[in-house]
Amino acid sequence: MARGGYRPNAGRPKGSTWKSLPPGTRAIEFKAIEVAKAVNQTPLEYMLAIMNDPNADPTRRDRIANAAAPFMHGWPAGVRPGKKELARQGAKTAASGLG
Repeated sequence: MARGGYRPNAGRPKGSTWKSLPPGTRAIEFKAIEVAKAVNQTPLEYMLAIMNDPNADPTRRDRIANAAAPFMHGWPAGVRPGKKELARQGAKTAASGLG
């Protein structure tokens, strides 16, 4: 039984990008950049203005919030160490004679 090697149509399709974002998020960010340049704001300021506008369409506000969230809230760093970090910590304590 053969394993590995070339398989037709396997892998990511050519030209595909931004797969980790929800559909349409990247287009919203590009549009925000264009409009923000026209009104002399940063794209984040423009998105926050739309989010805080009570007259804006709720669906639009939700999509803008989704696009702006990565700029406002980063990933938590060091909340829970992974396997490699735990191994490094164990090696440090073993080397120092504490473990």
